[in-house]
Amino acid sequence: MRKTGGHAVDLFRPAVDITERMGVLPRVEALATGTTRMTVHREGARRPIRVDLAKVFQAASDRHVEVMRDDLSEIYYDAGREDVEYLFGDTITALSPDGDVTFEHAPPRRFDVVVGADGLHSHVRRLVFGEEAGLTRFIGAYLAVLSLPDTLGLDGEAITHLGAGRTASLYSARHMSDARAVFLFRRDEELTYHHRDIPRQKDLLRAAFTGMHPQVDRWLAQLDDGGPFYFDSITQLQLRTWSRGRVTLVGDAGYCPGPAVGGSTSLAVLGAYALAGELATAGGDHTRAFAAYEKEMGELVARSRAFAVGAARSLIPSSRTGVRVLARGGQLVSALPAGLTRALAKLNTAGVRLHDSMPVKDYAVPATA
Repeated sequence: MRKTGGHAVDLFRPAVDITERMGVLPRVEALATGTTRMTVHREGARRPIRVDLAKVFQAASDRHVEVMRDDLSEIYYDAGREDVEYLFGDTITALSPDGDVTFEHAPPRRFDVVVGADGLHSHVRRLVFGEEAGLTRFIGAYLAVLSLPDTLGLDGEAITHLGAGRTASLYSARHMSDARAVFLFRRDEELTYHHRDIPRQKDLLRAAFTGMHPQVDRWLAQLDDGGPFYFDSITQLQLRTWSRGRVTLVGDAGYCPGPAVGGSTSLAVLGAYALAGELATAGGDHTRAFAAYEKEMGELVARSRAFAVGAARSLIPSSRTGVRVLARGGQLVSALPAGLTRALAKLNTAGVRLHDSMPVKDYAVPATA
């Protein structure tokens, strides 16, 4: 298992329900980040704003857990490791729609079904559907995550610097000795770099944030200290179908709505659950199962894409007025009774309640299970 210093991800109600059915929810909850407060520093403002993140999450979801990506990945891996063969340290070099797979190290094999679950830059998708060009939509922003020592003793608090077109935050988790600095910034046009060119990515990040605030500059000063680093565009996939022959895709590999802004993790958990359920319902007939899986997820994917475009604009406002509105909005939610904000949020299932309102279909457990 790779330990990449991953960032925090959100499990909304459907994903929490599925995790509970898997029997691993207690482990996930035990490793929740525990971040409940945020101090927001606006560029040009003298005093910070305090935001009650617990109330913000309660407004968005009746059942929500924020957990580190690496922790969630390890928990899910442990849940199936006794029943699943894993080939670590290998990669697929060739793949046919008929399920013929060639590996870099292991001998070739044929599979009944091949599922690509390898993220936005999916190698499986590229082998089956071709290059990403023409399949993606850049939605105007970039995301970076840097692992740093927790010198502030954050203890459930996130520190955020908010400016026009850019935001930088530092947070940790109850069980972690280090912290994560998260950077989001807007660009009208895509930047030129390769997704594996780390030095170039760090230079782009410095150019976007240097001078924002002395505290942010101190975070940037640790870019070359060797800690885990992630940088990518906030990009949507626009595939109309994510199945071909015996190959299908799940999660960001097939329908990424936009990292950090589109509810990708909960959508991926629900997608994996739906794929498993439809394969069981179809008795392993992949043609029927894939069609039913895409029908089950199609509308949810489309709604998540639309939500992500609006979320990117809201979370990374392009003007000082937008910055003020975003900060004051968080302050207002913090001040109102939790029941009132939750009731108001429930009126908008296409907005903040989108990923909490996704239905979880009941599938019969196969007799052989």
